[in-house]
Amino acid sequence: MTSDKVIGTLLFEGFELLDVFGPLEAWGIHAQAAGGLTIVTTAENAGAVKSAQGPRAIADCALADCPRVDVLLVPGGIGTRRAVGNGAMLDWLRRRADEAEIVSSVCTGAALLARAGLLDGRRATSNKFAFSWVVEQGPQVHWVRQARWVEDGKFATSAGVSAGIDMTLALIARLADVASAERVATRMEYEWHRDAAWDPFAKLHGLV
Repeated sequence: MTSDKVIGTLLFEGFELLDVFGPLEAWGIHAQAAGGLTIVTTAENAGAVKSAQGPRAIADCALADCPRVDVLLVPGGIGTRRAVGNGAMLDWLRRRADEAEIVSSVCTGAALLARAGLLDGRRATSNKFAFSWVVEQGPQVHWVRQARWVEDGKFATSAGVSAGIDMTLALIARLADVASAERVATRMEYEWHRDAAWDPFAKLHGLV
């Protein structure tokens, strides 16, 4: 991975905790080993942002003050139901996605990318429990009903919650190398599902 990359994570009220902190744990461990990587969190306003589960996370900066982002992470959570109607946030996503090297979403975060028009004509997936609602947000998206995560160009979308960790490890392997991703998984004591098509939850929720 080249140096001086910024991992930018969007926060909004009602975000899913593991959608954010699972991937950031992986990126953070990689940053400790590889260097040249900065993680920032951003929201409409800097400061505390309440998660769907209750605990708050601190947004380092407001959207207007967010530095250039090389890898964008968009979480899901119940708050996406409101955020899909936030025009200013969608405009911010469009601008930042245009600049970024990688744009990733976890769970229903794909709904925000879809409503912003960023996934039109692309393959994408999302949380299987909320799949039908997410699909409604992007009728021009080629939704993949059975997938742990999907990569299409610079866009990567994952299934629900814990799937974001598998996707992030794949992105680390893509931007650095497989050995780096393996080291991160080992440090996390995490069993990495490397097959992007592995998805027992699609059947559980009647999608296949």
